[in-house]
Order: sequence, then structure tokens, then C-alpha cells
Amino acid sequence: MTIPLRQQARVGSYILRQKLAGRDKYPLVLMLEPLFRCNLACAGCGKIDYPKPILDQRLSLEDSLGAVDECGAPVVSIAGGEPLLHKEMPEIVQGIIARKKYVYLCTNALLLDKRMDDYEPSHFFTWSVHLDGDRQEHDKSVCQQGVYDRATDAIKRAKDRGFRVNINCTLFNTAEPERTARFFDDVMDMGVDGITVSPGYAYERAPDQEHFLNRTRTKTLFRDIFKLGRERGAKWDFAQSSLFLDFLAGNQAYHCTPWGNPTRNVFGWQRPCYLLGEGYAKSFKELMEETDWDAYGVGNYEKCADCMVHSGFEASAVNDAVKNPLKAWAVSRKGPKLDGDFVADIPLDAARPAEYVFSRHVEDKLDELGESGTKGRTAAE
Repeated sequence: MTIPLRQQARVGSYILRQKLAGRDKYPLVLMLEPLFRCNLACAGCGKIDYPKPILDQRLSLEDSLGAVDECGAPVVSIAGGEPLLHKEMPEIVQGIIARKKYVYLCTNALLLDKRMDDYEPSHFFTWSVHLDGDRQEHDKSVCQQGVYDRATDAIKRAKDRGFRVNINCTLFNTAEPERTARFFDDVMDMGVDGITVSPGYAYERAPDQEHFLNRTRTKTLFRDIFKLGRERGAKWDFAQSSLFLDFLAGNQAYHCTPWGNPTRNVFGWQRPCYLLGEGYAKSFKELMEETDWDAYGVGNYEKCADCMVHSGFEASAVNDAVKNPLKAWAVSRKGPKLDGDFVADIPLDAARPAEYVFSRHVEDKLDELGESGTKGRTAAE
């Protein structure tokens, strides 16, 4: 695990305070989506399929920092859309750092060279660059040639400038273990500080519905990748907990903890999680207190059946590490178990059927905005 020690200590202190206060549901990472608009149109993305009036919306600086204060999580991951399209993004990042929160600014890096001077290196700040594989795999994933080269060039320049840089990688069922292992070697050779990896989630309105992983395929894929790394003595630094990686390899059977990564976007506080837009709360308090959390998750809801994404399960792994530090230490030392049976998974036979409510929320938002879609617009492109 390559999370800096001072960040581990700050997050650990935060978790201890929550435990001493008797809270069983608390956020670890705020997923802040100040806009949905992007300068790419990836086939597996479920975040950009909105009418223009909604894509034109932005969370203002005030609303963004208000969400940070309201939530109180020690880490903020700024996603989108493409956050660097937001004119107030430098002020948003500065405001979060001033609150001594750790910021991961996600970007496809197409604007990184142009915007880099707007930011200063800080141990509170990390560029999180989207790369879904080597040149061929990534450019295919984002549906545009040349993006991989531009992103990797920007990564090198950011490292030369003294920034912390991670890559965030989503794997689909087209991923090949050998090729993925070489890709991890390549990005570590670029000098990145860490890798965040996750299986893709089947957004219901993503253009490509054929290439998402099921749970068994996910576990097999990650075991095969980790085996190659172990055989080669590879030094891949993952910016994730050891128990989450053990979960991806099929050795832990976690229930998701969606409140660990709450999402704030232009609709409001998204229920139940970053991946499912089943409703929206007007405040973080309403999200936490009035969401029927038991209605969601693997075994509870059909849409969640194949999910093993970090935004649902990283917090589960962290909570397990707090409860079982010796187990977490052992996995951290030895790495995930890569042979034998997978741990028994959560049964799916009692899951409630999927509901398809996305379109209704879009229609409600358009009604709120009015036909012109300009009401409440701030910090536009």
C-alpha cells in the first residue's frame, strides 16, 4: 500500500474518533462531482449521458466547499465528467487543502498541461490520472486515438514538477492478465506514486454493456494478474488497502458500505452511492438518516449483483482492517492468497428486482431547470 504515512495517520485518527463516538456509519471519502460534462465520450461511462441543460450545470465553489464541510470526510475525490473543465476548480482544490483534507483530482489528462500552473504540489494533493491499460487498450476504452500518449506525457511532466500522481485504472472483461501486468510495470516505471484499480461497474445507460465483469471473472482476473506480479517480483504500489486487494482476489466476502463514499453532484446527494442514482437527498444529514441502506448492495438489489468496485467496498475493507489489524497486517506482508477456493460469496436469491428510475430523475431535474436549462448555472465552461 502506497498511501503516505501522514495520510494513514490522519485517516486512522478520524476513524478512531468515529468509533469512540459510537458511529457505525460514517464517510471516509467524499466523491465530489462538480460537473458531468467531459471532453471524452468513453463507451463504458455512465456519467455523461445527460441532456445538454444538465451537462451545462456546475457546482459552484460555495456549494463544493459546503459539501466538504457538511460531509466531514478526511479525503475528497473530485470526479466528473472532466473536473479540469470547471473554471473554479483551482479555488475548490485550494479550499479543500486549506481544510487539511486530502484531495485526489481525477482527470483524463487532456487538459493537464494547460492547467498545471493553476496548482501547487502539496502532500494533501494528488493528480489521479485515468488510464485503463496500455496505449491500445486505453485509447480503445476512451474511444479516441492518442489519449494514452498525451496522458503519459502529462504524468511525466507533473512528476518533474514535484506533484504526487496516481493512475486510476478500470478493468473490463477484455483485460488480459499478461498485458495488464506489463501495463502496471510500465506505469511504475513512469514514476507514479500509486495505482488505484477496480473492476468496471455496469452503468445502466453506458453505451457499451457487453464488457463488464461478473464477480467470478473479476476474482479470477485479479488472481491471475497478482500471480504474474509475484512470479516476477514486481513492485506495484497500490493506493488501496491490502484487504480490498484481497477482496478482489476472492478471499473476502464483504458487504458494501456505500455511506463510506457518499457522492455530491449537481442533482444533490446521490442515493445510495456513486454508482447508482436511485434518488437524491438535499443534505448529507438527510442522505445518512433517510436512505434505506438495507435495500441496496450485493444480495439485496439486483443491480448490485456483480459490483466489486472500490467506491462500494474499499471502506468495508478499511473497517475490517480496523477490527482485525493482525489479518490486515498479514495480508499486507504476504499479499493476497492466489490459489484454492474463493471464499463463499453472498447469496443473490433474495435480491429485489432492479428498478429503472434514472429517466425520472433526469426529467425532474429538467423541470427544475426550466426549458432553457440556465437556472442555477454557475462556473460554466
